[in-house]
Amino acid sequence: MVYNYFPGCTLKEKAKDFDKWGRDCASALGVPLTEIEDWQCCGGVYPLSKDEIAVRLSSIRALAYAQAHGGVLVTLCAACHNVLKQTNYDIANDENFALKANNYLAADGISYHGEAKVIHYLELLRDEVGFDAVKKAVKKPLAGQKIGAYYGCLLLRPGYKMDMDNPENPSIMEDLIRALGAQPVVYAQRNECCGGYLAMEDSELPKKRVTRILGNAAAQGADTVITACPLCYYNLKKYSQDSGVKVRYLTDVLAEALDVKEG
Repeated sequence: MVYNYFPGCTLKEKAKDFDKWGRDCASALGVPLTEIEDWQCCGGVYPLSKDEIAVRLSSIRALAYAQAHGGVLVTLCAACHNVLKQTNYDIANDENFALKANNYLAADGISYHGEAKVIHYLELLRDEVGFDAVKKAVKKPLAGQKIGAYYGCLLLRPGYKMDMDNPENPSIMEDLIRALGAQPVVYAQRNECCGGYLAMEDSELPKKRVTRILGNAAAQGADTVITACPLCYYNLKKYSQDSGVKVRYLTDVLAEALDVKEG
């Protein structure tokens, strides 16, 4: 089975550890990731206007590549996953969008209508590897750690397109935390927005949101919060000093439990 991998821009720059831990853990679990060739930025935000075709072409090229090389595309960054998954859904279900997009891409010999399967890294662990198998592969159980999952906005919504978990009451990250030997902490703010995309309009908003999120996690007993979104990680980390809560990528705790981290 080939697991084509779309890393995205941030994982090549500010979030290199997020990427490396993800690749190393996937290899350790027997599902190595193959980075797709000549990928381009997905845009980071899915456009709401239906007539914005050009900004989605890079995603369609990646999806078409995956379809031609085994049919599965794995993403790790929550923002990239959101864009790719929504693009895939829309080109499969919106004939007008599919027609216009394919007219653009015809010169490249691409004809694509949503045939590839887009899965997040968490789905790779849950559905391809299996959390029971992940648990058996753990070499250093995270016993005693109390970890809260932070889903944020993009990983699960819109629910009918992302189709990964219940967007209001998810469990996929809690199940992973449990498999790693830690205690999952469920708290009310785990799938609320960190304010990331509004920072340019109101620089104080992310601080207010993060203070509420981490305060809620700490009140429920969490000593750590994990995320799959580089932007969320940045905001959570920046304003975490007074919360007493550590902020880590989900691949960080996974790599620790599998004992694949260097140093």
